Amino acid sequence: MPNVKRLSLAAFSAALFSTALPGLAATFNVDATQPHDHWQSMTLSLGDERHFRAVETHSYSDATLSLNATQGVCDLPWLEMRVTLREQQGESRAVNLVPTRIRVDDTPIIDTMAEFITERGDDGFYAHFYLNDLPTLMDQMSQGEQLFLGFDQQDNDPWYMTFSLAGADEAIARMQRLCLAES
Repeated sequence: MPNVKRLSLAAFSAALFSTALPGLAATFNVDATQPHDHWQSMTLSLGDERHFRAVETHSYSDATLSLNATQGVCDLPWLEMRVTLREQQGESRAVNLVPTRIRVDDTPIIDTMAEFITERGDDGFYAHFYLNDLPTLMDQMSQGEQLFLGFDQQDNDPWYMTFSLAGADEAIARMQRLCLAES
C-alpha cells in the first residue's frame, strides 16, 4: 500500500469512543495455547461453547488480528481485529461500518467492509470483516509475510495497520485441526 500513513491506535479509538461505562463481559477459558513465531493457536471455552483461534499479538501492543472458528461450524471461520481502549465499554453495539482494504504482500487488494463493534464490559473494540472469499485470504495468509489493513475514515486520512504473518500458516492449520477434532 503506497504512502502508508499511520494514525495512533489511541487517537483512532478515542475518536470512535468518547465515553464508556463499566459493565460485564463473558470471559472465556483459554486452553491448549501454542506459539507459532509471531502467531499463537488456542482453544477458547465457556461451558459447552468452544472457539478456536489463530492470533497475531506481535505487531502491536494494543491490537490483535485473529482468525476464528466455532465448534460444529468449522467451515465458517471469521477474521477479526481487536483494539484495546482506555475504558470498559458500557454497552454492546455496532458503532460503525467502514470501507476497508485488505492485502497480503503484493496480492490484489480486497475491497470490503468492516463493522466496528463494542461489547459491554470489554475494554476493546472489534472489527469484524465481511469477506466473500475467506478461504483464498486464509491461503494467502498462510503463504505471505504481511497483511495490510486500510480503514476509510470519511473526511480524515485512512487508518492503516500491518500485521506479521510469520507463523500464521502453522497457527491457522492448528486452529482448523483443533476445531475439526472437537466437532
